[in-house]
Amino acid sequence: MAGNGRDHGGGLDAAAAEFGGARGDWLDLSTGINPESYPLTGLDLTPNDWAALPDKGADAALCAAARRFWRVPTQADVLAVPGCSAAIAQIPALKPAGQAEIALRSYNEHAAAFRFHGWDVKEQAPAPVARVVVHPNNPTGTFQPQIPPAPLTVIDESFCDIAPAQSHIAQARQPGHIILKSFGKFWGLAGLRLGFAIGNPKLIDSLRQRLGPWPVSGIALKIGEVALNDAAWADHTRARLTADAERLDRLMRRVDARPMGSCPLFRTYEVADAGQLHHQLAQHKILTRVFPYSRTWIRLGLPPQRQWERLEAAL
Repeated sequence: MAGNGRDHGGGLDAAAAEFGGARGDWLDLSTGINPESYPLTGLDLTPNDWAALPDKGADAALCAAARRFWRVPTQADVLAVPGCSAAIAQIPALKPAGQAEIALRSYNEHAAAFRFHGWDVKEQAPAPVARVVVHPNNPTGTFQPQIPPAPLTVIDESFCDIAPAQSHIAQARQPGHIILKSFGKFWGLAGLRLGFAIGNPKLIDSLRQRLGPWPVSGIALKIGEVALNDAAWADHTRARLTADAERLDRLMRRVDARPMGSCPLFRTYEVADAGQLHHQLAQHKILTRVFPYSRTWIRLGLPPQRQWERLEAAL
């Protein structure tokens, strides 16, 4: 549970208070973060990287790497942000408030941000001023091949790096479009707080002004550039995540769980009683994610390689 009170994954402190143990005793499967993160060993980090303000050259190098990695259209601008959540909180202010179309069973920070800025949020709207689509959706893991445009169209691709061929990055050249890319999920470095907003230059520049100078730390700029230039690691990681998601599906059949969607970074299952299974795994100090709007949905991220036997025993 995030500090703002909205429902999210994480929340090990609350889980430990309810079920016992210390944070270090728990296996957190409640998020969709790659458990085998990008290796930081061997990176040339210097004391100056920690002491100096982030410089424009490092920001430019990171954004150039992002442009190559995601094949960003030349007509689109790229902005590094301190985690996608920082951009999500500001995007509704880029247009005058109106009606926004956002799915209920999706990442809830989008709807919260639009409501905070005075928008009327609907799950279905005949002529929305803004449309937000999470692709693949979180928590259902489903992809949306066609996204009708609105004057402000936000496509959150925080989990799309596992399937780059399904990305809507080409739409970043269209007026009114913003594509969000997370670094923390696929590279497994959520604590670095790095993300990207890619899209129409006028919108991106307005967002840039709202975030102010030095929004991203020098350490994040440096690590992000190295990781985005490591195509071999990305290819290997996609193959491993796909294999591990299939392994998790096989394991969950023990409890008659039916998988939803096709996102390998997390798996949401339909079960007879999600609360009961969540409680059962919590007794083994394994944290999963359940949802206030469904008694049958439970989401699990992938365990690290050394923790598979622990999950198997708990099931």
